[in-house]
Amino acid sequence: MTVEFASRLPLSRNELDRDAEFRTTDDLEQVLRADPATRYLPVRGGEMLRNADGTLRFVTAAEVPDGTTTLYLGRAVADAPDAPAGTRFVAALVDPATAASIEADDAAWESLRMFGTELSARDQGLAVEAVAMANWHAVHGFSPRTGSPTDVVTGGWVRRDPEGHEHFPRTDAAIIVGVVDADDRILLGSNAAWDADRYSLLAGFVEPGESLEDAVRREVFEESGVHVEEPEYLGSQPWPFPASLMVGFRARALDGDPTTARPDGVEILDVRWFSREEIRERAGDTLLLPGKTSIARAIIEEWYGGPLDLP
Repeated sequence: MTVEFASRLPLSRNELDRDAEFRTTDDLEQVLRADPATRYLPVRGGEMLRNADGTLRFVTAAEVPDGTTTLYLGRAVADAPDAPAGTRFVAALVDPATAASIEADDAAWESLRMFGTELSARDQGLAVEAVAMANWHAVHGFSPRTGSPTDVVTGGWVRRDPEGHEHFPRTDAAIIVGVVDADDRILLGSNAAWDADRYSLLAGFVEPGESLEDAVRREVFEESGVHVEEPEYLGSQPWPFPASLMVGFRARALDGDPTTARPDGVEILDVRWFSREEIRERAGDTLLLPGKTSIARAIIEEWYGGPLDLP
């Protein structure tokens, strides 16, 4: 079941060879620009151009001005109507002027959060990789060791400062848990930053020196006062908003735990157990659940027994 669940996770599908060896090619940017088959994916912050049919809009090298930060994403491993196998893809981190110059009436800038589930496996892989890398570059213009400006090298996968220190992209691991009780109800919490009727699974970042399983036990107890046992891995989802890897689990509340739970009162303002019947009756009305793009929604639907007819 875990393999089947993981294969369905939005933003986790991929048909791309990241082609790491090719990143070290001499004059890589010029080599890519000289190949007329290279496709460029414009990225404006966390947004990409989306065609009217829902696909990603790619452009040619001629539409990307010299000096634009570009990131080599990899090459296609399968034929597609818009590009054969072997086609190389590059993200172009465009400024407002360049973004305006490539806009079209049949395409619009949209956030990956909003349409990630609708992309092909290849384009999901490209989009998630591009947004995650764009977010990293946005905050690593200077060396954390020396404060000196850094240069982009190795196809965008390294930033190097004048002293020769190299800095690499980082991903923050976070666990997210579907906790159920003896009556097979699911535990959901409402975050302090959300509307009062919005609920999701409990989640949190893995701390240094901590295993994923220990993070599950700690985060659930800190946020809800519930002790859990038997954390079971379900699947993982890259979440490049800005740089997380969501590691999904399910777990069972320990026997003897009270049927009610208490929020921590700081990050989580309310926690409660929901039955399938209550989810069915309230979801989308007096109960707002995570969007389709998230692993939280996928775990809830896996427990529920099927898809929920909600945005």
